[in-house]
Amino acid sequence: MTLPLARELAGRGVRVATIAPGLFDTPLLATLPQEVRDSLGASVPFPPRLGRPSEYADLVAAIVANPMLNGETIRLDGSIRMAPR
Repeated sequence: MTLPLARELAGRGVRVATIAPGLFDTPLLATLPQEVRDSLGASVPFPPRLGRPSEYADLVAAIVANPMLNGETIRLDGSIRMAPR
């Protein structure tokens, strides 16, 4: 949906970018036991930890600062890929 929207809105000067986050240290994950959070973080290839909200914010700032970035989905997940169920 990101690319079609970017193309549709380009004439109005609107850029569209999507962030596909992995496992982040959020208030929702904070409700889990520490052992579970540690296990989830260890499953991330690199860096082997949960993402930090500041890292998400850094990516948002980079997207806004770069006017050429448009129509793109950016994975922010430490290269983790969830196994199929």
